[in-house]
Formats: sequence, structure tokens, C-alpha cells
Amino acid sequence: MNRKKTKKVKVGNIYIGGDAPISVQSMNNTDTRDVASTIKQIKDLEDVGCDITRCAVPDMEAAEALKEIIKNVKIPVVADIHFDYKLALKSIESGVAALRINPGNIGSIDKVKTVAEAAKGRGIPIRVGVNSGSLEKDLLNKYGKVCPEALVESALKHINILESVNFDDIVISLKSSNVMQMIESYRIISSKVNYPLHIGVTESGTIWRGTIKSSVGLGALLAEGIGDTIRVSLTGDPIEEIRVGKEILKALGYKKEGIEFISCPTCGRTNIDLIKLANEVEEKLSSYNKNIKIAIMGCAVNGPGEAREADIGIAGGNGEGLIFKKGKILRKVKEKDLIEELINEINNM
Repeated sequence: MNRKKTKKVKVGNIYIGGDAPISVQSMNNTDTRDVASTIKQIKDLEDVGCDITRCAVPDMEAAEALKEIIKNVKIPVVADIHFDYKLALKSIESGVAALRINPGNIGSIDKVKTVAEAAKGRGIPIRVGVNSGSLEKDLLNKYGKVCPEALVESALKHINILESVNFDDIVISLKSSNVMQMIESYRIISSKVNYPLHIGVTESGTIWRGTIKSSVGLGALLAEGIGDTIRVSLTGDPIEEIRVGKEILKALGYKKEGIEFISCPTCGRTNIDLIKLANEVEEKLSSYNKNIKIAIMGCAVNGPGEAREADIGIAGGNGEGLIFKKGKILRKVKEKDLIEELINEINNM
């Protein structure tokens, strides 16, 4: 799968664009002014493989709090700024790895230049983030509605402002809760600029619905080679955003590390509680980082054969099951011992 070649941008110790791997981002839902809880949440995100996180900066107290937060975490922290350029400057002083700010929203060109110069001096990129819910009135009047063309024009306007003050360390996002609108917006902007793209379906919903919408939107773009960093926006624990994001990348082959699970959907031949078995295996191995494919199959008739590409797997029977590797049966074990035997085999691999 060939990704479109984009400009390479450095965010802390992570690169976005160019030949860099696609990174997975989230945003803290803690109050940034609550330093302890924000640090804890970022550490939890680090534990599940988050590459970059973003913190809301509603006021100067939050901007100042970032200094202590950044000292105590490993992954890059991005400051999310709206309107007040002074908050951007303070966040830069606090050591953020990037800014999310739209230059057209912070006032005069002098203010934009001040922020751009401060960011450039620290090697800090700026993400221009256009959202369908906050499109400028003049563009709404021009197009009569929110549409991909309007979102792209808005982004280009903000980009032009930054370029006019000699700043081009830019990342772009065009977010919409409408999946098809989001897909088309990124297709258009991808054909017009070579800045790296932060892709996502904004306000996608609860964990169940949001996972589906995000998988469709992100999957379609990534399959076309569009996208350099992703965020799955879910109404829930940010940790779930990372889990879903990593699985999307695994499904498309963009991310190899960690376990890939496959399991059959069950049928009339299934004589074992496969649903319970699959969930237990997935839960017990959730923290494993081995790069292997595990199959949980419902019957011994087709299981080992259908899952021969799996590195290891189990196939259920009536009160018993098979342990197999690469389609070859190793041994038969009792149902109650299947998970323990499987984990022992994995540990010995």
C-alpha cells in the first residue's frame, strides 16, 4: 500500500509525514489545570501505545500547568488553543511539542507572526484544524452549507496566513462528523498540498458507533494512501481511542507490532462457548507485545485449516479442543485447560 509522500514534520520525538510510520493520537479529557490527573491519564495512554496526546488550554492557568505535565510524561504533548494567541505563547514557553491553532481566529497578522516566530524558534509545528461545526460564516454563505469544498477553502486560507509569515511547519486536519464529507475533504486537500494530514471523524459518537464510523472513514482514506497521523474521536475513555486506532492500522497492514486476533463467527458445528473463550483470550493477552497472529476457532473440522496463516491457535470441540501452529495440530486438551495451554505455548514462542 503506497502512501502519498508528504512533508516530514517533527512533533517532539515523533515524526509525522514523509516516510514516518502513521502515528496514533488522542486527546486528554481531564482538566489540564488538574496536573496530577492529567499526568496519570497521559501515562495510561502511553501504556496502551499512544504516540501523541493533546491537552485543552482554555486559560493561562492551563497553559502554565503544561510545564509540570510535560516534565512527567514521555510522549509529545500538543496544546489545543482557541482564539487567544497569548495562550499559544505561554504553551510554547511551557515546552509543548506542537500547537493546534487556526491563525485566522487569533486576530491580526502581527499576532500570527508573533506565534509563528515563537513556534519556529522552538521547532514547534502548528496544526491547522478545520471543523465542520465551526466553519466561517463567509464560507457558509458562499457555499450555502457545510461541504468538502468549503472545508478545504477554510484550511487553505489558514495555511496561506502562516505561509505569508514564512511558516511552513504545518499539519492539516479537516474534521467532520459526516463520514463521506470527511473522506472527500481529505481527498481534495491531498491533491492540493503536500503537508502531512491528521485524519479523523470528529464527534463520531459512543465507543460502539464511533468505532464503526471511524473505521469506515479512516480505513477508506488510509487504503488510498491518504493520512499521516490518526485520531479516533470517541465519547469514552481516551484509551479506547488508541486501541481502536491501532487495530485499524493493523487491519490495513500499517502497524505490525502487537497481537492480531482472528476468530470465527460460530455456527451450528460449534460445541464450545466460543464467544466467552475468544473474549477471555483477548483480555488475558491484551498487554502482550509479541508480533503474532492468534486464531480462536469454533470447531476442529475447519479450524486449523482455515486459520493456517495464524502463528498459533485453538479450535474448540465438545468439552475439549486442539492447540495448533500454522495449521498443524500440536495436541488435544480439555476445554478448561485451553486458555492456559495456549498462553503457555505463546510464552514459549
